[in-house]
Amino acid sequence: MHIKKQRLLTPGPTPIYPPALHAMMASDVHHRTEDFRNIYKAALADLKEVLATSHDVLCFAASGTGTMDAAVSNLFSRGDKVIVCSAGKFGERWAEIAKAYGLEVTLLSAEYGQVVTPDRVEAALKAEPATRGVFIQASETSTGAQHDVRTIGAMVAKTDAIFVVDAITGMGTMPLDIDNWGLDVVIGGSQKAFMIPPGLAFIAVGPKAWKHAESANLPHYYFNLKKEKKSADAGESSWTPATSLILALGEALKYIKKLGMPQVIENAQQLAAATRLAAVAVGLELFAPDSPGSAVTAIKAPAGMDSGVIVKEFRTRFGSIVTNGQGSMKGKIFRLAHVGYFDFADLFSIVAELEIILNANGRKVTLGSGVAMAQKFYMDAVAAKAAAAVTPGATATA
Repeated sequence: MHIKKQRLLTPGPTPIYPPALHAMMASDVHHRTEDFRNIYKAALADLKEVLATSHDVLCFAASGTGTMDAAVSNLFSRGDKVIVCSAGKFGERWAEIAKAYGLEVTLLSAEYGQVVTPDRVEAALKAEPATRGVFIQASETSTGAQHDVRTIGAMVAKTDAIFVVDAITGMGTMPLDIDNWGLDVVIGGSQKAFMIPPGLAFIAVGPKAWKHAESANLPHYYFNLKKEKKSADAGESSWTPATSLILALGEALKYIKKLGMPQVIENAQQLAAATRLAAVAVGLELFAPDSPGSAVTAIKAPAGMDSGVIVKEFRTRFGSIVTNGQGSMKGKIFRLAHVGYFDFADLFSIVAELEIILNANGRKVTLGSGVAMAQKFYMDAVAAKAAAAVTPGATATA
């Protein structure tokens, strides 16, 4: 087994779209020139288009956490009452940021693998009418669970609070109707569904959130939403942009527009559904079976086995990079990604690898059993699409 390719199979960073990688080689361009302004304006316009929003969409050279920070520091004041929905590692991050800025946090926690239900948010809003904001993850990457942002958004919209959604892995893996679901602030990152390296963070800011910004008085400098909007309207970034990543983003967005964002979402959803079937077929247990998302599937390690063993085996045997659990779930689960530049050939391979790993570590699995489930799902989905194409009014489901 002499040749071993490394395959990135994580929920971020995700595999890079090849033309985006090639575009980065043209990054020896000055960012305060008309040539780059045209590139930057086109990227922001395309980003807004694929997100299907009329809200302002801004971009920072940062990780997604940068725009999480910006959402707090630009839109709230010290002592503001907020609700944080925490169902994993990244929900905990919302609480940490809010507390760092002196906000008064009501924490709605759910066990890892579960979600914060809309009724709990509704009760918390009723208990504290002065709530200024509700924070949540659309997709909790650390557990593979997905929140019902549509229902919660409708609840928050009836109040004076704004709904702030970390959709860093939600974008491109689940429907997000930003304008019509009451999603006042929506955050994304480049290294997920956008198929380029880490380093760009996006934030969509709606009218209700901008109104909050008028009275907010927390300190901020680099992450200044008002300043960034003014610069973006002129076709520039406030600070030195990550030029190579903007070039890559432009190419990736062309690809996403060609496919259509609904198709990008469907791709992730189908891969996730097939993965769940394959995992069960080889005798493994899903970690978030009640509210599974499509960015990543979290799978419990077999009893008596540390999930780190499985993660290491993927890397050493096959050069496949998958992720362990995070926080309290480290050693208990492993996670297979579906967000971004993944296809069914990737899935067939990783399921086959998993079967070999389980057998090599004393967990007897019939080789091909999980792959067969993924293959059947693929064939059924292809057949359903073909039938929908020739039958007026029919829709393909998976």
